[in-house]
Amino acid sequence: MVFAGSSRAVGAAKSFSKLRTVLVNYDTIIKGGIIVDGTGGGRYRGDVGIRKGKIAALGTVDGGAKQVVEADGRVVAPGFVDVHTHYDAQLMWDRMLSISPWHGVTSVVIGNCGFGVAPTRSTHRDLILQTLEKVEGMSIDALRAGLGEEWGFESFPEYLDAIEIRGTAINLAVLVGHTPIRLYVMGQEATERPATADEIAAMRSLVGEAMEAGAVGFSTSGSKTHVGYLGRPVPSRLAEFEEIRALVGAMAGTGQGLFQATVGPNMFYDEFSRLHEEFSIPITWTALLGGLLESGTLEEHLARLADFRERKIPIVPQVACRPIMVDFNFREPFLFETSRVFQPISMEPGLDGKMRVYRDLAFRALFKDKFAPGRKRLLAGWSERAVISHFPPQPDLEERLLSDVARERGVDAVDLALDMSLETDLAARFRLGVLNTDEDEVETLLKTPGTLIALSDAGAHASQLCDACYSTHLLGYWVRERGVFTLEQAIHKLTQAPAELFGIHGRGRLAEGMAADIVILDPETVGAQPLRRVHDLPAGADRLVADATGIHLVMVNGTPIRRDGQDLFDGTGPLPGRLLRNGNG
Repeated sequence: MVFAGSSRAVGAAKSFSKLRTVLVNYDTIIKGGIIVDGTGGGRYRGDVGIRKGKIAALGTVDGGAKQVVEADGRVVAPGFVDVHTHYDAQLMWDRMLSISPWHGVTSVVIGNCGFGVAPTRSTHRDLILQTLEKVEGMSIDALRAGLGEEWGFESFPEYLDAIEIRGTAINLAVLVGHTPIRLYVMGQEATERPATADEIAAMRSLVGEAMEAGAVGFSTSGSKTHVGYLGRPVPSRLAEFEEIRALVGAMAGTGQGLFQATVGPNMFYDEFSRLHEEFSIPITWTALLGGLLESGTLEEHLARLADFRERKIPIVPQVACRPIMVDFNFREPFLFETSRVFQPISMEPGLDGKMRVYRDLAFRALFKDKFAPGRKRLLAGWSERAVISHFPPQPDLEERLLSDVARERGVDAVDLALDMSLETDLAARFRLGVLNTDEDEVETLLKTPGTLIALSDAGAHASQLCDACYSTHLLGYWVRERGVFTLEQAIHKLTQAPAELFGIHGRGRLAEGMAADIVILDPETVGAQPLRRVHDLPAGADRLVADATGIHLVMVNGTPIRRDGQDLFDGTGPLPGRLLRNGNG
């Protein structure tokens, strides 16, 4: 027996100390996993040693650890990197950034499509919220309740500081958006006219300030579908090309950054080529989707992309691996609001006014005519394809085709949809596959070299759709069921590929010195569950969510945050996510 204080005890203590130094080399060891490192290379069996939030050893890991995680032959992969989200507002009340971590995502990019909440003057806050309500399908009540009266920031640097102080469960990179910048400088006139030279100069200064503070790039939108409050185009749509060129130049002048754009009539391949030629910046655009080929055939798009690849020009379209299924109601008819038919609805902020328009027989006749089958528009014949998803007076009608019910009743399907809506104060909901519904076309886009699998839109359109589960859907459906990719190829597309394009450093691969953002998954069961509706947003607002299967552990900077479908943090106290200023952190 060794007694404390004796020379023998002291010697034993020194020996034990040396032994502990030898054995406890790591904070965590993940043992017995199949390592898929994110590069696209082959898998191998091995361990992962983690120290101070970084990967310290791979393969055969000798020594001890404070904790050991048994992978039990499951796949150990880098955490997924979702570069197209809209958590800009949600992160201020939901530090867990649900539901992305449920599906193995450990890093996200916000500020896409030119949207965001900073910089925003206090007098413009409600205009920004109304814009997000319309164009991103966010509940205005949830936004107001979640952000509160005092936001705690006005400028973009202050916004980043506020994020960093609050902390998040996963890592976060931020694009600076064109719409808040334009509104900050021009006020409501941002939705009405081009900018003056002085206004462009002021916007250039704000972009430069944002990049210096840590933005990973600049984003904009020219999409005709992006309609804001009172039916007005979002501010970025009023920008002429020279304005966008000036702002991209301000970003590029800092020596870093990526340009993200949602394409529109005056912002596509030719403009992207000019910007890259002048500034040598990477460009990614949304979105190349099955069925959305207004600017050319699929073959023409693929030929243009092949030309970019051959000339090593990084102009990269984002593609989606899920059909774009929109669950909508006529209180916020997002799908139809770009049509002039719905201009009266866009001008009506109140429920009573909208219902008055929907009762009008002239409106109904025009609605039926402009969206009739055979019309050359995306939503032509929509009422033949729509499913009734929510109708409280008769739940037995739910999940039935609207057109089948209309035929049974001997009425027009559009009239039936509007009558069901009026009966429920516009709460009745309908689900419609809008884009990406032809799986052969989707497979072609997914497999085309130089496309980026993204477009989760996590945080946006919360009551209308949920594609934040795209990562587990890709692994479950396109890898396991369809065999379109190997597991190694798919994980590369979810990790290293988006991280490198967006300049997110030290993440997206399993390698010594990289951040210990890690997912342990079962390739035999990984997947996304069907959508379900919950009411967990501020003010009781609803959203669609999807649970994951086969995700056993999610680790961020060496700290487990989710295990077997359960969060390991309650959203209070310190969290392990980092703000990735300029992609670093």
